Amino acid sequence: MRRVTLRCAARLVFAALWLLVEVCRAESVAPSLAERVIWAVNAGGDAHTDVHGIYYRKDPLEGKLGKASDYGIRLPILRSSPEDQVLYQTERYNEDTFGYEIPIREEGDYILVMKYAEVYFAQSQQKVFDVRLNGHVVVKDLDIFDRVGHSTAHDEIVPFSIKRGKLSVHGEVSTFNGKLTAEFVKGYYDNPKICALYVMKGKLEDVPKLQPHPGLEKREEEEEEEDDGEGGESEKKSASTAPKNPVRSGPRTPNPYATDNSSLMFPILVAFGVFIPTLFCLCRL
Repeated sequence: MRRVTLRCAARLVFAALWLLVEVCRAESVAPSLAERVIWAVNAGGDAHTDVHGIYYRKDPLEGKLGKASDYGIRLPILRSSPEDQVLYQTERYNEDTFGYEIPIREEGDYILVMKYAEVYFAQSQQKVFDVRLNGHVVVKDLDIFDRVGHSTAHDEIVPFSIKRGKLSVHGEVSTFNGKLTAEFVKGYYDNPKICALYVMKGKLEDVPKLQPHPGLEKREEEEEEEDDGEGGESEKKSASTAPKNPVRSGPRTPNPYATDNSSLMFPILVAFGVFIPTLFCLCRL
């Protein structure tokens, strides 16, 4: 009887330790950024693998819809690494609304990253358009030059989630049928366009940030100082005249829970919960 009890106790302890090892292994071997990207396209250009290992396929709309342009290939693109400037130098545009269909088979939290650079117009209000995601307007009145200037990389980042057959984005919910449609909507000023885009699983803090732009940072600091120095009616006025779409080229602060290891405590508690009663029973034998 005592041998049988010892064998059972040993098996329980072994199972608890094995569970602990598996959880630690799962935590340490998290998927890379490239592995979390489920779909990526270099609009208007050829296939490309960026510095993060993300593989952008050749534009599937080539010869089907819109026009491809490599006008920006002659320009250096600020805020982008030299290896990935091609993602901002080529583009696809159309004289009417156009878009891409992205198949998504699994539920979860996702991020849509759209890459832009204004390589033709040299002032604002020359190219302005909206972006829709399955009919939801996720970017309103996008004026690339007004956001970052000429030949400068700019990423529009849109988080969304798919759960129980529903798409949730920007506080709006709609039925999801397995396909995400990203549309670039024709406006009053010129034609809509896109340079590159990808969809990845994850949160905002998982998206790589573009290189800093001193001009943009200085402008933002000046706006903050003006807001701090004004009060009462001036504050209301500045709030009403502030740009509706501030620069969003990636998350500014890291996720404070990115390094949270609290999930590791559960298997440890399980191991102790199994070991202590077993030890108590052995002592009574």
